Amino acid sequence: MTLADKMRRHDKAITEAGELHRILDEALVLHLGMIDGRRPYVVPLNFARDGDELWLHCASEGRKLRCLSADPTVCIEVERLIEVTSGPAACGDWTSHYESVIGFGSAEVATDDESRQRGLQAIMGKYSGRRDWQFAPETFAKTVIVRVRLDSLTGKRSPAKT
Repeated sequence: MTLADKMRRHDKAITEAGELHRILDEALVLHLGMIDGRRPYVVPLNFARDGDELWLHCASEGRKLRCLSADPTVCIEVERLIEVTSGPAACGDWTSHYESVIGFGSAEVATDDESRQRGLQAIMGKYSGRRDWQFAPETFAKTVIVRVRLDSLTGKRSPAKT
């Protein structure tokens, strides 16, 4: 996986893999961009990171799976808003302080139970703090787990004033 493609504002670039991973781990919502024919399609999702892979879950049918089946190329985005600062009256006195990560890769539906279990445990662990979940067979059978293998990540930060 490559890190930190060139960006216009080099002073805001996040280039350390550990920092990019921290932002991914702290983000609660991931925006998944896909191709739907000739149009982009973006959905917000719960997710978890495990190394350079991201895990998502979804129902067993729908637009997202149709898009991924036709073209597995994806773009992901997460952000963490730190604060919005305001000034007197001029809009130039207002700004946002944030961290964000954008990544590119490919998605695939996990088909073997071991991968599906790994992905679902990662997602549940992220949001619950536990990694010892037991899934009811009927629920597990209906849950589709998607693995995103990341090819590249970039990050950007507009730090808060201290």
